[in-house]
Amino acid sequence: MAGMTAVWLTTAAWPLGACAQEGQQYRVAACDWMMLKRQKLGEFQLAKDIGADGVEVDMGPLGQRVLFDNKLREAHFQELFRRTADSLGIEVPSMAMSGFFAQSFLKRENYRELVDDCLDAMDVMGARVAFLPLGGSGDEWLTEGEARQEMVRRLHDVGERAYQRGKVVAIRCPLDARSTRKLLKVVDSKGIKVYYNLQDAVDQGRCVTKELKRLGAANIAQIHASLTDSVTLDRDPRIDLHQVKRTLDRMKWSGWLVVERSRNAQDVKNVKGNFGTNVRFLKEIFCGLRPK
Repeated sequence: MAGMTAVWLTTAAWPLGACAQEGQQYRVAACDWMMLKRQKLGEFQLAKDIGADGVEVDMGPLGQRVLFDNKLREAHFQELFRRTADSLGIEVPSMAMSGFFAQSFLKRENYRELVDDCLDAMDVMGARVAFLPLGGSGDEWLTEGEARQEMVRRLHDVGERAYQRGKVVAIRCPLDARSTRKLLKVVDSKGIKVYYNLQDAVDQGRCVTKELKRLGAANIAQIHASLTDSVTLDRDPRIDLHQVKRTLDRMKWSGWLVVERSRNAQDVKNVKGNFGTNVRFLKEIFCGLRPK
């Protein structure tokens, strides 16, 4: 525990605005729900404490609800969250609909209302990317058939709604890069892109750098830059982040790298230790910065 505390103190010493200056190619954020701060005001101070430039704010759980359990429909919370984020210099690059990890985007009759709820919250927080995981939609839609056609129709629909508002819905799905590009082609909406997840490629034995190049920079909205919980990124032999950076540099991709997992499995509740270490390591590699 003492060692992890020391890591956090070092991470907290990042210079204000590090890796977030105007024109910076890469910026680093973390997911609020994985830091146990889902739509809690303290997420912005926590993001600052771990040295992050931003935080990905979740829309709240779904469960048996009609809509997300979302505070940001209320004017009081809208003002409070926006003011707090601004005062700490923490950006919100994206809003997440993590409820669709467990629920099917294909079976929700009010899918438009749910996405619109997210787009409205994005307006409040100044976010441009909506994270839509498709993990709860099963496997039937992955091959040709009615489910596939319905998924394509729904994604085109919400993509167009997002694009009209100057936003992007970024999907996470289990398809490889070639199959994902085919999906994007048939969806045919500038408002649908990929939220690339390093964990998915590594867990499925795919080459991350080849996948990134096959997808192409224009198709990648954001990147979840973490792996399945085991060790923190700086200790994980499963991926070469220096190689990932070289690939993204050659692709001329720029954007947000968002930490979701890569927690020390022996100390998963040490939020500041795990996320602080991951943020620091990403900044060392992608921003060429070291804490003072």
